[in-house]
Amino acid sequence: MRFVNTLILGILLAATAPGLLAQTTQPAAPPASKSAAKSSAKKSTTKKTAKPVEQPAEPSAGAEGEGKAGRRDPFESLVGRQQAQAAAAKNLPPGKAGLQVSTLRLDGVVRSSNGMIAMVTNPQSRTYFLREGDQLFDGKVEKIAMDGVSFHELGKDAFGKPVERQVNKRIYSSAGEQQ
Repeated sequence: MRFVNTLILGILLAATAPGLLAQTTQPAAPPASKSAAKSSAKKSTTKKTAKPVEQPAEPSAGAEGEGKAGRRDPFESLVGRQQAQAAAAKNLPPGKAGLQVSTLRLDGVVRSSNGMIAMVTNPQSRTYFLREGDQLFDGKVEKIAMDGVSFHELGKDAFGKPVERQVNKRIYSSAGEQQ
């Protein structure tokens, strides 16, 4: 058993040794002044030094989907859903007219003298007060009840055909129901 462990350790060290050597070699720093350049030129002619191994150029750390050393985060979605939502959010008008039915969260319902008012929150945690008949970006508030709100959503299917549907958001959703 010890022989097998030693053999595996030796294989791992042999496999990683070339990578360790390439990482420890660093390119020479440029001389600070002209006099230092002349003296280093004299030294370099008399002394033979190993040529530094050039490191591959690293992409910028701010590149999308890439972390440190240009590697992609293995846990990040490849589809890019967040990027698409962020791009769509930039084109939305401000206020109630920019709210999307699918992204709303119903926080509460209040009865007032002027009718029912629904308190909703968007993904950026901004609170809005909606009344029956309010026009949203992709729909309209149809009915507000004490247990939930009914929206009339206008959208498009995968082929671009217009689709209308009824979306009900409840304050206390039951199991398997979207909130």
